[in-house]
Amino acid sequence: MADSQKTSLTDSVQFIKGVGPKRAELLKRMGLETAEDCLHLLPSRYEDRSQVRMIAELRAGETATVTGTILDSGILRLGRRKRLFEVVIEDDSGLLRAKWFKFRDAYMAERFAPGLKVVLSGKMTENKYLGTGLEIVHPDIEILQDDEIVKPDSGQIIPIYPSTEGLNQKNLRQIMQNVVDHYIPLIQEFIPEEVLTRNKLPDRRSAFQETHRPPSNQSMRKLEQFRTPGQLRLIFEEFFFLQLSLALKHLNHETKEKGVAFKTRGPLIQRFVKHLPFELTGAQRKVLGNIMDDLEQEHPMNRLLHGDVGSGKTIVALITLLTAIDNGYQGALMAPTELLAEQHFQGLKPFCEKLGVSIDLATSALTNKERNNVLGDLASGKTQLIVGTHSLIQKDVQFRELGLVVIDEQHRFGVLQREALGKKGFQPHVLVMTATPIPRSLAMTLYGDMDVCQLDEMPPGRQPIKTYKFYENRREEAYQKIDAEIKNDRQAYIVCPLIDESEKVDLHTATEVFEDLKRKFPAWKSGLLHGRIKNEERQQMMQEFKKGNLQVLVATTVIEVGIDVPNATTILIEHAERFGLAQLHQLRGRVGRGKYSSQCLLVAHHPITPEAKRRLDAMVKSQNGFLIAEEDLEIRGPGDFMGTRQSGLPLLRVANLVRDAELITPARKEAFALIEQDPDLSQAKHKLLKQALLHYVGDRAGLASIL
Repeated sequence: MADSQKTSLTDSVQFIKGVGPKRAELLKRMGLETAEDCLHLLPSRYEDRSQVRMIAELRAGETATVTGTILDSGILRLGRRKRLFEVVIEDDSGLLRAKWFKFRDAYMAERFAPGLKVVLSGKMTENKYLGTGLEIVHPDIEILQDDEIVKPDSGQIIPIYPSTEGLNQKNLRQIMQNVVDHYIPLIQEFIPEEVLTRNKLPDRRSAFQETHRPPSNQSMRKLEQFRTPGQLRLIFEEFFFLQLSLALKHLNHETKEKGVAFKTRGPLIQRFVKHLPFELTGAQRKVLGNIMDDLEQEHPMNRLLHGDVGSGKTIVALITLLTAIDNGYQGALMAPTELLAEQHFQGLKPFCEKLGVSIDLATSALTNKERNNVLGDLASGKTQLIVGTHSLIQKDVQFRELGLVVIDEQHRFGVLQREALGKKGFQPHVLVMTATPIPRSLAMTLYGDMDVCQLDEMPPGRQPIKTYKFYENRREEAYQKIDAEIKNDRQAYIVCPLIDESEKVDLHTATEVFEDLKRKFPAWKSGLLHGRIKNEERQQMMQEFKKGNLQVLVATTVIEVGIDVPNATTILIEHAERFGLAQLHQLRGRVGRGKYSSQCLLVAHHPITPEAKRRLDAMVKSQNGFLIAEEDLEIRGPGDFMGTRQSGLPLLRVANLVRDAELITPARKEAFALIEQDPDLSQAKHKLLKQALLHYVGDRAGLASIL
């Protein structure tokens, strides 16, 4: 094994004491290439071995440390093939059996001979074979010398690290202790002292020392919750770096990227607002005020708009697009799916026709001839407003003069796709809007370089939606609720997760439900809508439903967004346990759009997971999209919430966006204040900070071109 006489945090793990080539490969498999990487491998949990317990005090399920003398040891056979190695120890209060199912015969028999004093740590369980007494499986065990009371690993709080096959916890812990001994003295501080003082955080060296080797008087509760001063410092550091990169990008956008200042509140907007059949909400007026202020600047707008289902984001988007057209530029609305692009197009077309604005739709569903015509009109400037999908970022799509882009993100577009569309114009103004609210912690990280505004007010007259949960054995009760609404001349949606029967999963499919309803409720005028129906047929069926000629629409999730039928007062969601929380909330938003009270009926099927039950309970409890979003993030975690790694989520090694959300705001405040004072980190006191920032996040955040 290599001795560790190296003097740099960039040393290969192979040169750490106790590692060598074979273990180095195992560590690299864990993503640990250097000594510094090892320092960032923080314990996933801790065991309190500072208190040695008597055997008689122990209870099943506890993790504890005991000392005693070996009474007996040896191999036990369990049938023809299974074997285990057992050690029986005693102290003054009783007996405890320790067992290993993976062991080396000669080594174990020689090492753990009767009469030796040992210390054991691990989780206590009931003895499965004897039926009485406690046992401890695969414990940490160490031999005590005659004059010893405890070994170094006992009498302490012990870190437990994420490990890999071929490297047991004891060996990994020894390697980590060598890293702590040899490399922590090399750690440099780069966060300004005044920032640490204001936030009551320790220096970097102390933080790593305390986290890898906590003092015996440290609170176990704080350690497990990642709330010790050292842990908080390391979490803050990651958020601080992230927010510094966002602050630099925000400043770069404002000072170096040149756009065109628009004149706002032009004739198109005035005519449009004047003829609206309703008043804009206070929230819409406030958000539009922010947007118009942005558009009047010479640097391009870079703003996120989020709000609840039905809060009026589309109207805000159209007014924003009309501002570009008022100024002689083109506007683009980019949606994540063809269906949503089509729905946006159908929704905006009547407004544009009244205003004399030419609007077109570009999706992959167009024939070559249709596509060439659309692209020709776009390049010539004949088309003033284009609605499309990701096809708008393809190379052959050219604009005469693109002035403003609205991206209906719906958590599906990545940062690179946003930037690609932005390159179609000089530096167009960009408004990103999301289908449902973004949790605050994500808004400050994923969209942290953008100006954020939210619609937190619903249009007047919106009725609350009552939400009920049923299991499949009460489906008839749910159907009766629909029947009562239909008898009052209302309409209903029934949503199913699949189209046809599946051999793999027994789900109530849309076709199955449709046939079942025709038998049970022959008087209902029902229609079946799913993704495989041709576009013309789908449009016709939606028109029939809007006119009231259909009372019940059985559908797959094609109705998730963009459909507005005020007379629809009930939505029943089959297999609700299989839908995500954000999707359930989106579907619920299809009702409650008129003056009548509405209801959402969630039909769940057994078996149901704890997470699914939590989602359904959240739906019953709250109609507030902002609260729903926070709950969804907590249930799913940031990565799954945003869908893919392409989403632009930061790679956080220590911090957790859910657990540590309260640290994002102070880190953001400090970072933005520092960049305002030193825009390119050129001051001598920030030299180490600049180096560290480029080292840790430079490539991922694209800072090399800024600093």
